[in-house]
Amino acid sequence: MNNEQETIKYLRSPVAIRERCDRIFSLGCENKLSHFRVDLTKLDKCADYVIQVMQEEYPNLEIPFHSRWRHFEVGNVSRIAELDRTLAGLTPLEKAKVKFDLAIISVLLDAGAGANWQYYERETEQVFRRSEGLAVASFRMFCQGAFSSHPDLPWQADAKGLQSLTLEELMSGFQVSADNPLVGVSGRLELLQRLGQVLTQHPKVFGTENPRPGNMVNYLLDNHNNQVAASTVLSAVLEGLGEIWPGRLAIADVNLGDVWIHPSLEGDNQSERYVPFHKLSQWLTYSLLEPLQELGLEITGLNELTGLSEYRNGGLCLDIGLLEAKYPDILRDRYPVGSEIIVEWRALTVSLLDRIAATIRQKLNLSSAELPLVKVLQGGTWSAGRRIALVLREGGVPPIQIESDGTVF
Repeated sequence: MNNEQETIKYLRSPVAIRERCDRIFSLGCENKLSHFRVDLTKLDKCADYVIQVMQEEYPNLEIPFHSRWRHFEVGNVSRIAELDRTLAGLTPLEKAKVKFDLAIISVLLDAGAGANWQYYERETEQVFRRSEGLAVASFRMFCQGAFSSHPDLPWQADAKGLQSLTLEELMSGFQVSADNPLVGVSGRLELLQRLGQVLTQHPKVFGTENPRPGNMVNYLLDNHNNQVAASTVLSAVLEGLGEIWPGRLAIADVNLGDVWIHPSLEGDNQSERYVPFHKLSQWLTYSLLEPLQELGLEITGLNELTGLSEYRNGGLCLDIGLLEAKYPDILRDRYPVGSEIIVEWRALTVSLLDRIAATIRQKLNLSSAELPLVKVLQGGTWSAGRRIALVLREGGVPPIQIESDGTVF
């Protein structure tokens, strides 16, 4: 393996995410960053706030994984049970493939809805917004066969179906109109169409006949002994889906995905300034673990993955005072995802989530095995970030505004 291949492999690892983010975090603790200060005296306050939210939402602390499957249950409707009834005649392996198809499509469509979009679910006559709205809309489109090229097999996503998806179909499925705008809708379409192309380029992961995301189940089963490491699932996601991300940093023509530059990181090579996050890919990995568990696989190394660097977790850190913006314009302006401000905010968030989780475990006298990070996120920091935003700002918008292209958040 040459140096470039080693660098690519490293930047696709959870180890790299933590190491690069912790380097920025150390600079923040020394007040050597341009945009944010770190105030660890607020760590107890933050942990107490998150514990309060956890105990309200999960009184017995039996917290599920932070994954897309939680959003499919919004409005006290068990859409997963509805799907399971639909799939009753399939083998366990085929059910897992369907759930992989659904989770992958739904997560890729979950890149921030904006404050003005909503989805009316005809089946329940309920209205949903933001992540939950995107989840329900994608669930309904999936069950109606929007991503399948086989009319007799609607509940799947396949290469041909994804490549032939049109903007009109996606806008109709998400009920987008002049009065109901969805940010980054064309970016989402391009992501799905590129996914359709990539499925045909990785037969080892996605199969040769009828390439589909769900065939990743076979790939993972071929490499296991009744166990699979969470980092192995992430590696499969990053290798299999890496080419779908638009206009990103590359090494040796390999698209690195959710990797950005922070100028405070110095080194002999340009790549030493790269900060990986792989937010959607890790969120996706967390969402693929449950179908694998349903097949009887034990998930190992759960805490190797990192917290998710998105605006609810990052918003909590700012709103509770763990992070402080160094000048007021940061909270007034809008920034592209690759800007130094957003990269810095996201990196500090990843490092702080580890420390918030450790403080919560200490207060509750639980081990990392009993309360893994993926449950702290669900219980948890994501919900607490949304709750505090609703208290502080109309509409619960995050404290920093991001120009989303529909492919990062």
